[in-house]
Amino acid sequence: MITPAGGDVEANWKVLAEGRSLATHDPDLAGLRVDISCRVEGFDAALELGPRLANRLDRFAHLGIVAARQAVADARLDLPAARPCRVGVVVGVGGNSLHTYVREFTLLGSGKPARVSPLALPRSIPSMVAGEIALDLGVRGPNFTVSSACASGTNALGVARDILLGGGCDVVLAGGAESGRAPMTAATFAQMRALSARTDRPWLACRPFDRERDGFVLGEGAAILVLERAEHARRRGAPVRAVLRGHGAAADAHHPVHPHPEGEGTVLAVQQALADAGCSPRDIGHVNAHGTSTPAGDAAEARALRRLFPTSVPAVTAVKSVVGHALGAAGAIEAAVTVLSLQRGEVPPTANLGQQDPGLELDIVTGGTRRIEGDLALSTSCGFGGQNAALVFGAA
Repeated sequence: MITPAGGDVEANWKVLAEGRSLATHDPDLAGLRVDISCRVEGFDAALELGPRLANRLDRFAHLGIVAARQAVADARLDLPAARPCRVGVVVGVGGNSLHTYVREFTLLGSGKPARVSPLALPRSIPSMVAGEIALDLGVRGPNFTVSSACASGTNALGVARDILLGGGCDVVLAGGAESGRAPMTAATFAQMRALSARTDRPWLACRPFDRERDGFVLGEGAAILVLERAEHARRRGAPVRAVLRGHGAAADAHHPVHPHPEGEGTVLAVQQALADAGCSPRDIGHVNAHGTSTPAGDAAEARALRRLFPTSVPAVTAVKSVVGHALGAAGAIEAAVTVLSLQRGEVPPTANLGQQDPGLELDIVTGGTRRIEGDLALSTSCGFGGQNAALVFGAA
């Protein structure tokens, strides 16, 4: 994991457990109407990857490659011994990276096509991060990205699981990588009124499920998980963190950017994930919610969760309140946090929650980590286009 909360798993957990938003003014967004974000501090791509590779790639690929290296080390995965042709890479990315592409487009628009970099296209297309991870690690199995808006990282994990269950691979590196801090990205989201306007107090801007919420805060990051079938993990003595038990995906079929007000797609995706996992809502010990801090999105998700858990909604947390919204990588980051919660038996808190919408109250964890019971947890994601996805994880 590489997020605004830290450059590795332990650093991330320590900061998330504090439940304090990391949003601040972003010099890369200076002059924009909304100039705040949650950014990964202290990440030196040239130091991590070498100057030539760092220059050839955009920021989302920098983050993805380093996270993949961390994941392989964490899983104690000997890639040559694992047969590289049986190791796949599936990464969720919400859209083209616009950090450097806009600069090249400006050159073209100003009548200077000869100055456009030949690296502009391969540096920015979403599939490049999966290809570069394979190139960096020398793995030659199925290799592609999943793009389903802010559900991309969640669906990438589900697709990777399907590849494993179908026998196409022995191991799949799966997750998400994206940076939403490009000025063009920030400007367009601001024009849509999707971002919080609390630029005077950025640390209070992202407030999932709070009745005073007014939009999300852009973030960035990457999380890569090593997935393999249980027998393969046992055979090589792998340190298993959790089991991915179920995946579901569904569409709202309602509006290009607004969620269905009753969270219909979320309900369907969760029901599919529960059925895939062979469990019922009462088996779920906690929920890592999508929780972006948008007025319509949080209300729809709250309605969906209350419908899915009619007698008692389990403990809910929303980590975007701390690290912001990493778009296509968000679901993978939240999946990784869900795994850590199962391992540690506790859920990190949600920041900035004062009072919830009347009639839409959930049991949201605040103030500090909360001990949890149960061996199953749910992670949900939603996105533009009515994209919805859910994962059920079980304790190892």
